[in-house]
Amino acid sequence: MKKHEKTNVMRILDQKKIDYVSHSYDGTGAVSGVEVAEALGQNPDFVFKTLVTEGKSREHYVFVIPVSAELDLKKAAHAVGEKSIAMIKSKELLPLTGYVHGGCSPIGMKKFFKTVIDESSLSCDRIVFSAGKIGYQVEMSLDELSKVIAFSTADIREF
Repeated sequence: MKKHEKTNVMRILDQKKIDYVSHSYDGTGAVSGVEVAEALGQNPDFVFKTLVTEGKSREHYVFVIPVSAELDLKKAAHAVGEKSIAMIKSKELLPLTGYVHGGCSPIGMKKFFKTVIDESSLSCDRIVFSAGKIGYQVEMSLDELSKVIAFSTADIREF
């Protein structure tokens, strides 16, 4: 276990007095979200990944889905009222959000983008997602998360 350092996400949560639990893991071995869940000893259904997309309108959107799932682009486009959406390229992520691939969090992006969390999150007491840096995760309830960012929920994953 690494020494707990504070990420920007944790500083934002502390500032707003939001209740969360931080987790860290050795970021060198875990590549996929499922591997991250395993490294944390967490059920992959409660560990979520943050995906950034671009709509046909050129607007950007953030989708948060379980690490074991894939984003359904049609359902996601429908959830934000777009004709179609596509994942952004990895190299566009840092300049757009301030985060690197594998360390992207829905909290603390350079600018706020419309955010949709998969409706499966509604059955979770708490969800785990990136704390904005590879090797760091935060765990919190959707109620607490709603005090920091605005989001909606929808069925956006593939089955």
